[in-house]
Amino acid sequence: MSSGIDMQPAMQLIGIEKTYGQGDGTLTVLKDANLDLAAGEMVALVAPSGTGKSTLLHIAGLLEKPTHGEVYVGGAACHKLNDKALTRMRRTEIGIVYQFHHLLHEFTAVENIAMPMMIRGLTKAEATKRALVLLQYLHIDHRGSHRPTELSGGEQQRVAIARAVANSPRILLADEPTGNLDPKTSDYVFDALSQLVKASGLSALVATHNLDLASRMDRMITIRDQQITDH
Repeated sequence: MSSGIDMQPAMQLIGIEKTYGQGDGTLTVLKDANLDLAAGEMVALVAPSGTGKSTLLHIAGLLEKPTHGEVYVGGAACHKLNDKALTRMRRTEIGIVYQFHHLLHEFTAVENIAMPMMIRGLTKAEATKRALVLLQYLHIDHRGSHRPTELSGGEQQRVAIARAVANSPRILLADEPTGNLDPKTSDYVFDALSQLVKASGLSALVATHNLDLASRMDRMITIRDQQITDH
């Protein structure tokens, strides 16, 4: 009898290599790097600066192409996709949260969250309704009409998280999402993010230097000798 669980990884990185030209030679940042992300799994990426952490996130987010290797999203290979198809894949399958919220200051919290849904094709009314549901889930629906400058740091990051998952992506990539927050606010934002991941079944790869937060995820990985390994 089927368990009803999708065994297909939400994302796979297979044999990833990334090199950059450097003077007369090349700099290899990643070499034969491999990673599977399961649906509903929250993985902490804990690695020192300069080891290729940002490069890995950019490749996973389809923002940068590997020199060699393949990225699979929901079982679909991405290496042959043209720019238009890659943009569509990023818009529908991948959400990204950065250390800085990057909210648009001239728009309210609700409008910031609704925007990617409207770009995808939802009406303003539909997008606004879902934006309010997300804000309610993150316990800041009372701040929906406020602009980013009127929100606290923790509120800004929760709005950024809501915006990242607005289009119900398969994968959430987060680069130091609590890095600018005090410990108490950091815990609150992480708890909200964790609950959202578990409730929605999406996969999350979270880069962080906070070992306490990392230990609360399903597993920890690092980058060592240009490869992905257990922390």
